[in-house]
Amino acid sequence: MNASTIPGLVARAASGFGDTEAIVDAGVRWTYRRLAEEIYRCAGAMIASGVEAGDRVAVWAPNGRHYVTAALGAVTAGAVLVPVNTRFKGDEAAWILRKSGTRTLVVGDGFLGNDYVSMLRSADPGLVSSLEIVTLSGDWEEFLARGENVPREAVLARASAVTATDVSDMFFTSGTTGRPKGVLTAHGQNVRVFQAWADTVGLRGGDRYLIINPMFHTFGYKAGVLTCLMQGATMVPLPVFDVERAIGLIADEKITVLPGPPTLYTSILDHPARAGVDLSSLRLAVTGAASVPVALVERVRKEMFPEVIIAYGLTESCGTVTIGSKDADAETMSRTVGKPLEDTEVIVAGPDGTPLPPGSPGEVVVRGYNVMHGYYEDPEATASAVTEDGWLHTGDVGVFDDDGNLSITDRLKDMFTVGGFNAYPAEIEQVITGHERVSEAAVIGVPDDRLGEVGRAYVIPRPGATVSSDEIIAWCRDRLANFKVPRSVVITGALPRNAGGKVLKTQLREEAGA
Repeated sequence: MNASTIPGLVARAASGFGDTEAIVDAGVRWTYRRLAEEIYRCAGAMIASGVEAGDRVAVWAPNGRHYVTAALGAVTAGAVLVPVNTRFKGDEAAWILRKSGTRTLVVGDGFLGNDYVSMLRSADPGLVSSLEIVTLSGDWEEFLARGENVPREAVLARASAVTATDVSDMFFTSGTTGRPKGVLTAHGQNVRVFQAWADTVGLRGGDRYLIINPMFHTFGYKAGVLTCLMQGATMVPLPVFDVERAIGLIADEKITVLPGPPTLYTSILDHPARAGVDLSSLRLAVTGAASVPVALVERVRKEMFPEVIIAYGLTESCGTVTIGSKDADAETMSRTVGKPLEDTEVIVAGPDGTPLPPGSPGEVVVRGYNVMHGYYEDPEATASAVTEDGWLHTGDVGVFDDDGNLSITDRLKDMFTVGGFNAYPAEIEQVITGHERVSEAAVIGVPDDRLGEVGRAYVIPRPGATVSSDEIIAWCRDRLANFKVPRSVVITGALPRNAGGKVLKTQLREEAGA
């Protein structure tokens, strides 16, 4: 079987890590041999249900062994995986299912009390009648039983027919405007990207990986499930991020690897349940954001993880563009996201597309095997994002330092202009989170009659601490040029976030009337 395909990874894991614990989920423990068997059963059921190579199979479910089985079973049968966000409502999910041409939907009905099928039916009755819907809570075993009439040789033949250039998945991303767009990436490029990712961050056999990042996101599925398959690490999926549950799993399952957004580590560090619990098994944290506070990097290293790595990517780059070094100092980690993935090109470009020298900010542009094949059935958006010679416009503002490390200054769309001067929220947030009583901060631009726009900061104090708006403004005034200093500060207990933990600045701007 082709080693450059995801079915090839499944076969290699079964033969190379057969007796290794592959997944621990709600008291169920499967070896890699058992996981492969379940994947082949699922692929057989897909074939028995009429799924052909290239058909789209959607999975709308939480992290768990069934998600892994359904997703890998679909691609083993030659289908294209279409992950659906578990936070979506009926109309959002229906649009993606119809746009992608999905013919089979595996759904975790009842997750968090959501009746997903009813939501879909209310949003688009015609779509529901056209889909093959399999519910994990109802007819999953009955579905798998269909595959009993499909010879294993036929399943393996279908898996072997998958090539490195075949599309493996269609993750939807909203980009900056309009409806979500389906990002097409292929088996071979994903295998190559995440083998490089696993090798660079140091994921290895014997690691026990707590997968909190949602599997409907590239961070959870590709940097989680696929890399564990590659390296023979044990997956411990968590369907919903609950700090106490996560702390308990780390201790009980001797978790060694825990990637996630910066807020994940802040939540664990600040939670009282951490006291007296043995978390000494933790070895590796992998995180990423435009701004990771220096204080957070230092706390994570000192109190939880010997190894911390900062990485950066986007859905259109298979999830990875740059990876940092675990040997970097805290200041470098907080300020940069590492160096380009091996054998890829990254430049910081000026308005005319030419590369800028170190120290000069511009748009981050990427070329290489990690760049998507395009947006599904959207040639105009594809042409806007990827140039004819293969350069992907990320929409991120960045700058290289003299050592070749990339810093992400901000999103082009998040930058705001104060009296003619460009202000980058990430820089301001970095300063605010340097305050000893601040846990997190988010900055947006809001309208101003005199200056056009000015900054507004949303600040979460550390547990048990208080901080005033005036204090934050004075703190910034001592450390930033006047045009960067927020004119207003909102002290809050929480910020709106997506399922990956990123702050929803669009929502903050809408609420502020910006």
